[in-house]
Amino acid sequence: MLRAGTLLALGGAGAPLTGCGLFDRDDEPPEPDPHAPLVDESLRLAAGLRAAATAHPDLAGRLVPLAEAHEAHATELARVIGTATPSGTAAPSASAAPPADRAATLTALRQAERAGRETATQACAAAPAERAALLGSIAAARATHLEALR
Repeated sequence: MLRAGTLLALGGAGAPLTGCGLFDRDDEPPEPDPHAPLVDESLRLAAGLRAAATAHPDLAGRLVPLAEAHEAHATELARVIGTATPSGTAAPSASAAPPADRAATLTALRQAERAGRETATQACAAAPAERAALLGSIAAARATHLEALR
C-alpha cells in the first residue's frame, strides 16, 4: 500500500510538470519576422540618401528629410517586430557611393526608392491587419519620395 501511494504521488506530481513545458525542449530558433528585411532596407535607403547629400551638398535640403523618414520607419518597424531599435544610420558601403554627376545621383536614388516602394507595397498586401497601416504608410512615403527626387 505504501508502494502504491508513493507511485501515485510521484506519478501525480510528474504529470502536471510535463504539461507545463518544463521538460519540453524546443531547440529550434524562432522563425525570423517576414518584415525584418524592411528595417534593413529602410536603413540602406537612408544611408544612400545621406551619402548623396554629403556628395552633393546642394541636394541636402531635399535628401536629408527623406533619410530621416526612412530612419523613423526603421525604428518603428523594429519596435513593431520586437527587434533591437537601430541606433543611428547604417553606413553606406563603398560600392554604394553616389555618382559624381548630380543627375545620375538622383536617377540612382529614384531607382532605389522605386524598388523600396515595391517591397513595401508587397509587404503591405501580405501583412496582417495590425501591420498593414504601418506598411501602407511606408509604401506611400516611398512613393512620395519618388516625386521629391524628380
